Amino acid sequence: MTLMTWDSTWSVNVKEIDAQHQKLIGIVNELHEAMKAGKARDVLGGVLAQLADYTVYHFRAEEKLLQLHGYPEYGAHEKEHETFTKAVLDLKARNDRGGLILTINVMAFLKDWLTGHILKTDKNYSPFLNGKGVV
Repeated sequence: MTLMTWDSTWSVNVKEIDAQHQKLIGIVNELHEAMKAGKARDVLGGVLAQLADYTVYHFRAEEKLLQLHGYPEYGAHEKEHETFTKAVLDLKARNDRGGLILTINVMAFLKDWLTGHILKTDKNYSPFLNGKGVV
């Protein structure tokens, strides 16, 4: 059983962003599957690097879209992105130093943050962007 399963309730009704969210969920699921198989140590560095890189890529794309269309809650949204980016980069740095053990708590943090951010914060911009013709 995967940790996170994409379905239509996750959609922000912007195809590009939905595809990026699906990719992020896939990366977290890859890490979870490796942990369940007892192979987390083997893949942790690579998957965390992928998660960090893709998180930065996705947040930049999303922020560019929000700025382009004058989203009024942009500042608060960007701060949430900064918080998560810092947390993921901190996890990667701890792993690079040999001090990170992948635990249920780490997986729960990743799942809870992505779930809360996509289903609450990102869903808030859907009507705004859709109203600007962004789909």
